[in-house]
Amino acid sequence: MGTGFLTIQEVSHCFFSAQEASLVLSDIDLEVQEGEFISFLGPSGCGKTTLLSIISGILTPLQGKVLLAGKPPSRDIGYMLQQDYLFPWKTIEENIMTGLRITNTYDAATRSNALHLLSQVGLEGTESLYPRQLSGGMRQRAALVRTLAANPKLLLLDEPFSALDYQTKLKLEELVFSLLQEFGKTSVLVTHDIEEAIAMSDRIVLLRAKPGRIAKVVHVPEEIRRLSPFAARRHPAFTALFQSVWKELEQLEQS
Repeated sequence: MGTGFLTIQEVSHCFFSAQEASLVLSDIDLEVQEGEFISFLGPSGCGKTTLLSIISGILTPLQGKVLLAGKPPSRDIGYMLQQDYLFPWKTIEENIMTGLRITNTYDAATRSNALHLLSQVGLEGTESLYPRQLSGGMRQRAALVRTLAANPKLLLLDEPFSALDYQTKLKLEELVFSLLQEFGKTSVLVTHDIEEAIAMSDRIVLLRAKPGRIAKVVHVPEEIRRLSPFAARRHPAFTALFQSVWKELEQLEQS
């Protein structure tokens, strides 16, 4: 262990109530290389979001540790959630500068970079608008810019496309994929969507539930990995891989 960019080492976690302690995660061990895209996939209650909270440093695990480039995670992590969490009283420009202001890295150069990102995601001209004036897909793109503008070393994606309609979701997958490739970002996605996991990832980590632990790691073949998510879905090998991951998940649900 210890050679990856992101190291998850023997992580276990419990939630305590007045009546009982329930083990949510048990002995999660994983190495993620720099620039790699990993998905966590598994039945409800397998602790996917808890694991993301531990990776981000929001939660301290009961046991084990997480290292990012050999150190405990700090502010080098970007988090993108199902809701965009844009501040309704701030303009889009003010919203996308939030991370820069929090990390004290706001200056002419970082502002210019954030505005360039905004035009890269097709939101040029929205700078002085408020979130309520944008569609759900546009707001999620603004949230992506806010996350990337702070230049995080690691990007955590907690079902960021699940609230969107199918067409918008596919467009956003394409956008996120191309930006992450361009910037060489290391990313971890939590999703319920097998298609999305295959289309976006280098590896898919299948978790079993109660407690959440790694059941299997699926390597997405090179011929699918090098394609954009939209093109990947149309590749002949995609359907067979989908069916095999589906079967694995069915067995995990039953066990």
